[in-house]
Amino acid sequence: MMSKNRNAGGRRVALVLGSGGARGLAHIGVIEHLCSIGMEISYISGCSMGALVGGIYAAGELDAYTEWVKQLERKDIISLLDFSFGMQGLLKGEKIIGVLREMIGDRSIESLDIGYTAVATDLNEQKEVWLNKGSLFDAIRASMAIPTVFTPWDYQGRILVDGGLLNPIPIAPALNHSTDSIIAVNASGRRSRGKREIDEEKREIPGIFDSMSLSLETMQNAIARLKLAAYSPDVVIDIPRDVCNFYEFYRAEEVIEAGRQQAAEILPD
Repeated sequence: MMSKNRNAGGRRVALVLGSGGARGLAHIGVIEHLCSIGMEISYISGCSMGALVGGIYAAGELDAYTEWVKQLERKDIISLLDFSFGMQGLLKGEKIIGVLREMIGDRSIESLDIGYTAVATDLNEQKEVWLNKGSLFDAIRASMAIPTVFTPWDYQGRILVDGGLLNPIPIAPALNHSTDSIIAVNASGRRSRGKREIDEEKREIPGIFDSMSLSLETMQNAIARLKLAAYSPDVVIDIPRDVCNFYEFYRAEEVIEAGRQQAAEILPD
């Protein structure tokens, strides 16, 4: 249902892109569908992978990134991992950000053609931080610093980690902008398979990495439901959380297509 004071016939939208690891690639398909039906995305707020995809779109380089990510194979993902030998996190994250900076070209958030906010978490202050000024890729790196996986990001005097820790679907920043509607993309929606199929799966105790990612996702999913209930965006597009595992970035093409299909189902031509 449309919120009060919004134009149901308007085409200018604020897009909220949630966290979700590799499932965040579905945001690309959602954006492609919205553009194909004439929606004008005039503002984006994002968290973690939502911050990355949204920031690259705001920079006008989503096509280049999409072409690159569709070509990734398992071995390519491994080559992008720069292991940290300290105690702050498993990965430094500098290699992947360096590749993206070279491909996209860094720029200030203020210079982007549309409004943009990346959401991170300040560990010392224990509160969310809205990054809407300064280096685009510094903001993205901070927003996607998954605790224990990526090392925290020291930025503007703050120690920042993944925004999904406190706000995995950052609707609040979009409320401050004049648009016709707010569309939120939840990359941790209900499973697409039926209960019987899930029950018939072979149950195994997950390894340490799967345990960490599943635990974090469980917490974030609970918070996401509360945020969606509290802020009630005009449209919610749910990406099934079983569309891929958290780290399966080599399945980009099918995940992007899943995002396009879910968007088309909610917002047909």
